[in-house]
Amino acid sequence: MFYKFIQTVVGFFVKIIYRVEVFGLENIPEDNKRLIICGNHKSNLDPVTISAIFPRQIFWMAKKELFKNKLVGGFLDRLGAFPVDREKNDLKAIKTALKILKNEDVLGIFPEGTRVSEIDYRRIKSGVALIAQKTDSEVLPVFIEGDYKVFRKLKVYFRKPVKINKEIKYSNEELENISQDIMRIVYGDKIKWKLL
Repeated sequence: MFYKFIQTVVGFFVKIIYRVEVFGLENIPEDNKRLIICGNHKSNLDPVTISAIFPRQIFWMAKKELFKNKLVGGFLDRLGAFPVDREKNDLKAIKTALKILKNEDVLGIFPEGTRVSEIDYRRIKSGVALIAQKTDSEVLPVFIEGDYKVFRKLKVYFRKPVKINKEIKYSNEELENISQDIMRIVYGDKIKWKLL
């Protein structure tokens, strides 16, 4: 109820202020099974924008620094977001992500880890591919185009979902390569490793 209320109210203003235009709605899986939203990261408004137009609740993995303020942290917690330490392998965050997906919910991740202005696939680690394979989840790549300037058009592209073969035992390096290819799909680039 709280999430839906915030989604409706905040989403209304976001759509108007940034004139959000959405492409690829047909690529959003129709069933309510486990799903990972995987997007590029331009602004702190990215999760707000995606959540405003996505029909289901998204449980966002967010940098732990956002939770230092108790008021902000409590608000994010009520929205279903949870903290991750970007400086190390955060096992607690991974366990939370796995639990969300095992409950047939939607997990939101920005694999670049921080807001970026230039693409660098080398910064993408194995996390998305690892979590997706462990939970047998589809990954929905999402690309946000625009600079969040008031009344300037912002475009959101939902790419075709991808699935990682759960029967193959990939090495950590291969999982990193798969995660990088997922981000290539996000950005509309050609995949390099072809392990998907």
